[in-house]
Amino acid sequence: MTTRKFTASWSGGKDSAMAVYKAIQQGDELARVWTMFEEQADRSRSHALPEAVLRAQAESMGAPFTKRRASWETYETQFIDAMEDAAAAGIPYGVFGDIDLEDHRTWVQQMSGRAGVTALHPLWLIPRRQLLEEFIHAGFEATIIVVNTSLMPGEFLGRRFTIGLMDELEQLGIDSCGESGEFHTVVSDGPIFRVPVPLRFGEPVQNGDYLFLPTDVSSKTP
Repeated sequence: MTTRKFTASWSGGKDSAMAVYKAIQQGDELARVWTMFEEQADRSRSHALPEAVLRAQAESMGAPFTKRRASWETYETQFIDAMEDAAAAGIPYGVFGDIDLEDHRTWVQQMSGRAGVTALHPLWLIPRRQLLEEFIHAGFEATIIVVNTSLMPGEFLGRRFTIGLMDELEQLGIDSCGESGEFHTVVSDGPIFRVPVPLRFGEPVQNGDYLFLPTDVSSKTP
């Protein structure tokens, strides 16, 4: 079977990390990671991560890092541009962390196709709980860095993602996968990383319904 070179749509969180892990397990080759940033701010969309964290993750995975900036109005154009750039670099596949939301998977496939890239969805239709348990058992480490306080308690901010945490969320009737935007995570270690990504966290910041945990790469020990 021919190895498929892929660019990973990279949020820095658990779903994108697990998608890369699954793709590599299937024999595919990570050739690039890319992240969409806010148009007017030096942070990634939704996860609000600085470039330093995303670059450190990419470096630990041994892959080049690229980014695009977009508002919601320009998101489609920038997405297609990123895919076209990958195709031009000889990377004909894109890996995405979609699990079971059909509308989003369809959009990704259509936009990727317009750029000449084939979208791959290694997590597709794997039961959410099964996927999360595999994530933990594989040795990944993740921390909740964004909480939508209209959907779940802010006290979960900063918590390490564990089986016990999943149980707590589910007992409260909260999707432990966060597929409706309840929360976002950042991954600091796992089997796709050559070395752990050293992170430091600041004091929580509230912005409307969202509670953020500022995250950066910690300074190296002399």
